[in-house]
Amino acid sequence: MLTRRLFTAGLTSLFVLALASSGCGKKSDEIPVGAYLSLSGSDSTFGTDTRDGIELAVEETNAAGGIKGRKVKVLYEDDKSTTQEASQKVRQLIDRDKVVAILGEVASSRSLAGGLIANTSKVPMVTPSSTAVEVTKGREWVFRTCFTDDAQGEVAAKFVKNEMKKNKVGVFYAAQDTYSSGLARSFKDEFKKLGGEIVVDKGYQKGETNYTTYLNELKAAGPEVIFVPNYYNEMVQIARQAKQVGLDGSRFVGGDGWDSANLIEGAGAELEGAYFTNHYAPDVPWPNSKKFLAAFQGKYKHEPSSLSAQGYDAAMLLFDAIGRATEVTPEAIRKALAETKDFQGATGTMSMDADRNANKPIVVVQIKGKKFVYATQVMAH
Repeated sequence: MLTRRLFTAGLTSLFVLALASSGCGKKSDEIPVGAYLSLSGSDSTFGTDTRDGIELAVEETNAAGGIKGRKVKVLYEDDKSTTQEASQKVRQLIDRDKVVAILGEVASSRSLAGGLIANTSKVPMVTPSSTAVEVTKGREWVFRTCFTDDAQGEVAAKFVKNEMKKNKVGVFYAAQDTYSSGLARSFKDEFKKLGGEIVVDKGYQKGETNYTTYLNELKAAGPEVIFVPNYYNEMVQIARQAKQVGLDGSRFVGGDGWDSANLIEGAGAELEGAYFTNHYAPDVPWPNSKKFLAAFQGKYKHEPSSLSAQGYDAAMLLFDAIGRATEVTPEAIRKALAETKDFQGATGTMSMDADRNANKPIVVVQIKGKKFVYATQVMAH
C-alpha cells in the first residue's frame, strides 16, 4: 500500500514537473539576449545612452516581425561601473538566463572582464564601444562594432599633424586606465612616425580631482595641442581647471570617451573649438545615420549621443547575424557575426575583420556653441 502511494505520488510529481516544463515553453517564443551596462555609478550616462539605442533596435526589429518569426528580448544587468560586477552579471546572464548572445560593455576594462566570462562560456559577445585592442585579442567569441584604440590614436595623430598643422604636442592621460593609457600610447607612436614632437608626456592617477599642478607643467612645456584621451567626467574638471591656469580649451584634442551630454553641460564653454575622434555625430552625412536620427528623435525627443548610435548598431548587427545564422545557438551566431560584411549602420558601413573588429570610418567632431558638430571623417588605414 505504501509502495503504491509512493508510486502515485511520484507520478503526480512527474506530471507537475512536466506541466511546469511545458509552461516554460512560452519563453522559447522569445530570443533571449543579455546586455550588461553601467546603468549606475561613475560612467552611468555611457550605459543609459547605450540602452536607449539598444531599445530602439529591439522595437524596430520586433515591429518588423522579429527574427525567424520570434520576438527578441534583451535582459539588462547593471554592472554599476565596476569590473567585478561586470564579470558577475555576465555569468548570471549566461548561467541563469541562458542568453544566446551578449551586448556590452562600453568601458574597455569592463569588456575585458565580462568578455573573459563570455569567451570561456562560448557565448558570443558584441561590445558597442570598447576600443582597447586587448578586448577581442585571442577571444574568438568577442566582437566589436567600433574601431580600436590603435586605429583611433593613429587617426587623431594624423588629424593633429596633417589637418591642424601642429608639430608640438603634449599628452595627458589616466595612467592606470586601460582605455586612456592605450589610446595615449597609439597616438604618441603615430605622431612621432609622422615627424611630430611630444614635448610633454604626463600620466595622472585615476580618480584625481585636482589637476592644477599637472596643467601648469603642461602649459610650461609650450605644446600647440594637448591630447587628452580620457572620460567625460574627468575632462569636465580638467577643462575648468585649465581655464583657470590660462590654457585655452581649443588647444585640447580628445578621444571617444569625451562623448557625453555631461561634457557639454559641464564644460562646453571651456572646450569651445576643441576636437575629438568619435564614432558618430548627429549631423554625419550618411543616409542610414539620418534614418536613425529621425527614429531616435521620434522616440526620445532629443538627439542621440554616439553611445546611443553605437548601442543601436551593436544590437542591429547582432540581430542581423542571428537572422543569418543557421540556427539560434551561440555557435551559429558566432559564425554569422564573423561573416558580417558591408553592414549598413548608423555609425557607418562596417565589415568584421579577422580579429573580430569593425572596419569602418572614424569621425572627427568639434565642440562649437555647446554642441558636437561633424568636422570630417578619416579611415585609419
